[in-house]
Formats: sequence, C-alpha cells, structure tokens
Amino acid sequence: MIPVRAEGLLREFADAGVLAPADVHVALRLARLGGEQREPVLLAAALAVRGVRAGSVCVDLATVAESVVPDEDAPPVELAWPAEWTALEDSPVVAVGVDAPWRPLRLVDGLLYLDRYWQQEQLVRRQLDERAARPAPAVDLTGLDTLFDGSAPDLQRLATAVAAGRWVSVITGGPGTGKTHTVARLLKVLLDQPGPPPRIALAAPTGKAAARLQESVLEQAAAVGLPLDLTASTLHRLLGWRPDSRSRFRHDAGNHLPYDVVVVDESSMVSLTMMARLLEALRPTARLVLVGDPDQLTPVDAGAVLSDLVHRPAADGAGAGLPDDARDAADLDADERRQLRNGVVRLRVSQRYGPGIAGLAEAVRKGEADRVLELLLATGAELTLEPDTAALEERIRAVAAELRTAAEGGDAERCLALLGRHRLLCAHQRGPAGVATWNDRVGRLIGAVPGEWPPGAPLLITANDYENELWNGDTGVVVRTADGLRAAFLRGTGPDLVPLSRLSAVHPAHALTVHRSQGSQFEEVAVLLPPASSPLLTRELLYTAVTRASRSVRIVGSEESVRAAIARQVVRASGLRRRMDPPGGAPGTQGARSPLA
Repeated sequence: MIPVRAEGLLREFADAGVLAPADVHVALRLARLGGEQREPVLLAAALAVRGVRAGSVCVDLATVAESVVPDEDAPPVELAWPAEWTALEDSPVVAVGVDAPWRPLRLVDGLLYLDRYWQQEQLVRRQLDERAARPAPAVDLTGLDTLFDGSAPDLQRLATAVAAGRWVSVITGGPGTGKTHTVARLLKVLLDQPGPPPRIALAAPTGKAAARLQESVLEQAAAVGLPLDLTASTLHRLLGWRPDSRSRFRHDAGNHLPYDVVVVDESSMVSLTMMARLLEALRPTARLVLVGDPDQLTPVDAGAVLSDLVHRPAADGAGAGLPDDARDAADLDADERRQLRNGVVRLRVSQRYGPGIAGLAEAVRKGEADRVLELLLATGAELTLEPDTAALEERIRAVAAELRTAAEGGDAERCLALLGRHRLLCAHQRGPAGVATWNDRVGRLIGAVPGEWPPGAPLLITANDYENELWNGDTGVVVRTADGLRAAFLRGTGPDLVPLSRLSAVHPAHALTVHRSQGSQFEEVAVLLPPASSPLLTRELLYTAVTRASRSVRIVGSEESVRAAIARQVVRASGLRRRMDPPGGAPGTQGARSPLA
C-alpha cells in the first residue's frame, strides 16, 4: 500500500514491492519542483533513491532490470520496464555528464546518481588520483628483514613495503591472515625513519572494532618496539563529531587532521560518505592505510568503497617504484599485480582456522557451489550441513547449561570463555529464521523467564555507552556475584563487571545477525540459513558467517539455500571501479558515455 498519489509506472513498481513509499515520495517531489512528468524519468528517480536505500551509490540503467529484487511478500508480476531511458538526457531534473551544472540527479556513463552521492564519489576519486600521482614518500626499508624473518615470498613483508611507500594503501585478507600483525610492523618501519616521529592515528568504523584494533596493536607493541600509548577511536570521534550535522565533522578540507599516518581497520564497513569525509580531512602529506576484508558484508550505508578500491583499474603510471618484481611479489598472479599498482596487497594464509574451514571459506569466496557442498557433506565434525535444527538445539542446551553453572558460581572468566565457544548466526532480524525468533526460542529451551536476565544469559550492547566504555556490538554475560547480578564484559586486563541497572541499550545475544558478528570470533558457529528466495542470502553473508569460526561450522538449511547464497552476490552499483572523463572531456579508459537506448 503506497500512501501517496502514485500512478502509472510508479504505482506498478510500488505494488510489485520494488519501490518503497519514500522512493515514490522523492520522485513525485522532484516532479513538482522540476516540472518533470515523464514516467521513465520519475521511475528512474525513484530507483536512484531506492538504490541508495539498498546500499548502492547509483543505478546502472543498463542492468537495473536484472538486478532489482522485488519484495518477497509481493505477488509475482511481470514489470513493464521502459524500453529506453533517453528521456533522462533532456530532463530538467537531470544533469548529464561530469561537468554539467547542478541538478538533483546526475547521469554519467549510464549511471544515475542522486547528486550528493555523485559529488562524494568524485571527491573520493579525485583524492585517490591526486595522491597516486604525487611523488612517493621517501622511506628506508633496510630494517624489513629484522621484522619479517620468513623466507620469500612473504606477503606481509610485501604489504609493509608497499604501504610504507604509498600515500594510500590497502591491506586485505581474510580473518587471521595477519593484517594487524602487518600494521604493527608497518608502524615500526615508519617510526624508525629519520626525522621527527610521525603522528599516528588508529581508527575503525565502530567502537567495538576500534577497541579490538587498539588491543591487537598493543599486544604486539613490546615485540616490535611500538609506543605503549597508541590509542584507537571511531572514525566519528577521529574526525570530530558535530551535533548540528550527521555527515559533516570538525576536521574537513579547511581543518585537516593533525596526523601523519592514519590506519583504518574494518574498512569494509566504511561507507562512501564517511570515506569522502576522511579523505578530505587528511593532510596532503599524510599516509592512509586501509585494512579489511572486501569479501565480507558491505556497510549499512551506501557504498562498498574497500571493494571498489581493490577492484579499481590502475591509473596510467600508477605504481611506479613499487616492488612488483621483488622476491615477495614473485608468485602474484596478473590480477594481484594490477592490484599492487594501486597499493593493494591481499594476505592469503589464515592462522585462525584449520584447512577445513579455510577450504570452505575460499570455495565460498570464489563462488564454487559444488565444492562448498562437497566439503559440507563429507563425513567429519569440522563442517556439517543439517536439514533441521534438532542437533543445533541439543548443542545450544549443552553450552547454555555449562554457561549457567559457571555464572551461578560467579566465575566471570569462565563465562566469558564459554561465550566464545558457540554462537548461532542468522541472516534475518525477524521471521522464522531470524534473530528475534531464535532469541525467544533459545530462552525457552534453557528455561529463561521472559523479561528477566538470569545468570548465564548472553547480552549484546546495541549503542555506544561511553560512561561504561561499552561499544555497539560488544557482548557480555550475566554473572551472579556477592553484590548481585552483574554483566561481565571482556577487557584486556580481565572481566569488567557492570551492574545491570547501568545498561540501557542491551538485548539478548543467544543469536546474532551475521552483520552483528562481523569482526568477532567463536570456536563453533551455527549458521541458520533462510529459504533460498531470501534476498539477504548472499555469498558475502555466507563467507562472513563461516569465517567467524575457528574450529567448526554447522550450516542449518537446504542445499538449495547454500547454492542460492553462493550464486547471489551483493551488487552495489558504483562508479569508482570505472575510469571516467574528468571535467573538460579528456577521455579516460572508459570515457565514452554509454548509450541509454
């Protein structure tokens, strides 16, 4: 039901579940303000709004008909897609081309943007290109062999050398591949350079990720000789949160950050807007090191910048002076050498899990559905595929009973260790296979009373709590103490006990969404798959879920759902992977505007 006066294509696409009320409202508002009434233009405008809402920066008009997924609850209908989009070329609400005057929509190379996101993408592209064209920073790498004593090729050593010699670099790889290990040694190399020591900032998109980055770097500080006062913050705090704006910060193009090196962990969760704000706030002579796994789930907001940067074509002349023919780059394939020219190095070998989970994760990442099912259906305890939840419920009861016993005895350390033993992960928040349903169901399985927090109950913090130094995504467990029930959270020095009355934004954590689990690690992971028709069931979701485990993975669902997940990749339209014409019309590698018909 659309609570607006929508007719024609807007009504048809809204009834089919493609467009939401907000999409239609914005399109109709543009029609009134710009004097545009043609249906293809209004539909394109609504699709551009929908695209941002779904995480894309723009809409690729050539493929939108194949990539749009209608609401699964809507009745099936054959949509009447426009035969061509040429009406956009002379629309009063559409700017056509890179350097056309401002209008609310912009069409470039067949991609339709809301102009705000076009401007942000251009800022990111311009900053990256300018930094790539600038002469490389001088750096002495003679100390690398004392930090990395392995034989060649050593990708961690290569990543350190590349990041030290670039203004912007990307260190990627799956969980446990040594990304933070590499960052610590990179910082040591930079601190050992002649002259004043560089000012270093460590940051991450969330408070939880920032705290984990700081702990990981400090764990290695003594081994490599780093300062013990290194701290990490969220990107919002680094840039300087402003109460009058959700997307602007104290530090910007006119008030640069005072740092020489900025390291951003979990960069796969950084949206286009945040990346634009960060890049414009950097000093021209500051190094930016992005760390993350581009195969994991993308940000909640629009954009998938880390993935775009990894797959971006190398600019002409990029990579001059990089060690792409050195000993540590000897076994890189052609695609990895292209990425190296953009300052991207992917670490391959994970120390988190054994060969079984490693093989499964790689098969999922590469989209090899037959191999994934072969691994899951082979006899063994490390990887299993189960059609029902019977064995899962039995395992949940066993872990919950052990957790309850430790919590009743006041053993907070034991409780927190058990909290990392087993976790149920879901794709959905609601529905039969969703987190809300399974939190209630597990509560009943272990005899919990609704509305109460019994000893052994796992907790999830859902908003940053600066007073208690708890961050959105932190997990804890209820423990009985001499002073009553307390929530125990893991700190670097041991358990931190917080009275339940001091917690505000907290939910049960028997089950988590896969998105919430990103950055966490558990010994055993159970992944509850929704039906194959679920649009949330994607390759990135399955990859993120299975790589949370260190010892065993239990997939609960059908073979059809597994195949559907591997076949469906997150499609976030973006222009960052293209070379576009700069203002003035000088052609790039893909400069010619695509025909719209």
